[in-house]
Amino acid sequence: MKSIRTGWERAWHGRAKGRVAPSQRVVVERVQGLLEAGEFEQAEAEARALAASPRTRGGDPGLVSWLARCLAAGAAAAHGRGAEVLPELETLIAELEQTAGAGRQLLLVVRSNRAGVLVQQDRHTEAEAEARDILHGTTRIAHLVKVWRIELNALTSLAGALNGQGRHEEAEAVARGNLSRAEGRTAAFLHRALVRSLNGQSRYEEALAEARRQTPAGGRAASGTLEIVTAGALHGLGRRDEAETTARQALAACEQFLHPAHPRIEEARTLLARVVAEDPAAE
Repeated sequence: MKSIRTGWERAWHGRAKGRVAPSQRVVVERVQGLLEAGEFEQAEAEARALAASPRTRGGDPGLVSWLARCLAAGAAAAHGRGAEVLPELETLIAELEQTAGAGRQLLLVVRSNRAGVLVQQDRHTEAEAEARDILHGTTRIAHLVKVWRIELNALTSLAGALNGQGRHEEAEAVARGNLSRAEGRTAAFLHRALVRSLNGQSRYEEALAEARRQTPAGGRAASGTLEIVTAGALHGLGRRDEAETTARQALAACEQFLHPAHPRIEEARTLLARVVAEDPAAE
């Protein structure tokens, strides 16, 4: 259920921004706009073109390449191709671990994306360890740069990893403790993590009420997430017809907006099959 957010948000501004040529800066900002609009395919294509472009006078070619590759891999992961780009993320991490300054900030962004992929791949123990280490990393550079977006993304991965391990009370604490300071897509995913944690504790009435509370939609990257956790709460309450309808809506949204390889599509299918199989009317 966890989505990959491209993570870096505005992380490249400041020290990194000054090392990117104006023409490249325009491309980076356009790619970022495409990502925020959920245009993952176009964002990835433009980012990869930037990474492969000739050296531009006035910019740092190494940083530009890392920025572009980070954006491209983040876009592919957000679309649902996390397993495909995981080796690319790990290569980027290995390269950025040898850097300082802006590279260290970007390293945390790439690691945050990796943590999200690990949650998607049900590698929850690894994802938890990665998220906690990212949080330690943000404290080390918080006096130098703004890292709250990276921190919130790591906390979202942490909540997903805890839910995936059945540690729902811990996941609830993480989600509740940080939801009020999150916004946009991050708030949407923390909210879904909270509902999932309540479902995991069989607190279905609370989960349903929370699911129906007005929250950010989360954009294309969050397609199907609210419907999945809502269907889970309805199913737990024995409201099978509503659960089936909502699960079908989740699957339709996932299939329409996400890459066919996105793990959330299989999650929606599995949920729908379980609801239908347990419905006496289906026998």
